[in-house]
Amino acid sequence: MTDAAPVSKLDRLQQALETTLGARVKTLVRDLGELTVTVSAGDYLEAARLLHESVDLRFEQLLDLCGVDYSSYRDVPWEGPRFCVVSHLLSVTHNWRVRLKVFCPDDDVPTVASLIDVWSAANWFEREAFDLYGIIFDGHIDLRRILTDYGFIGHPFRKDFPVSGHTEMRYDEEQKRVIYQPVSIVPREITPRIIREDKYGGLQ
Repeated sequence: MTDAAPVSKLDRLQQALETTLGARVKTLVRDLGELTVTVSAGDYLEAARLLHESVDLRFEQLLDLCGVDYSSYRDVPWEGPRFCVVSHLLSVTHNWRVRLKVFCPDDDVPTVASLIDVWSAANWFEREAFDLYGIIFDGHIDLRRILTDYGFIGHPFRKDFPVSGHTEMRYDEEQKRVIYQPVSIVPREITPRIIREDKYGGLQ
């Protein structure tokens, strides 16, 4: 009679996630020693609370939260919702991590619940995702731009955003204020050149 194979930490985490979240789990992917859980927008806030408060999980820390634009993915057409929010969580108690994903159901007005009441660190992360991707976090206490200028129009990390803008700002010494003016940089396409020395890599 042989002993059963020992249960790994990743096995225990996966079991705890499936038990605690139950039907809220849309997909659970295990790859490269990591677990990624995807939930629906309607279950997102409750799933976050369970991940934080469950004794079996205890994800006390939100390490990162970012937006993703899936309008094209790995150079192939993407059939699902365009915008996604990805959070990386850490349990200090159990010394394990998980990735939590949620897709915004509306591409035109991408909206999901704010996690600021679960992890206060979500404050600036969600402002960044709002600024760069235009994702709205319902319930956020102060959803303002955090990286771009207050008068900035658009969201720079959307894949449909132009590489070069149309307006630039600078400080005018004579007027003693910041002024806006048309962009003075002429757009151009840069084609990289490959330069190798003679006999590079043994080539004749």
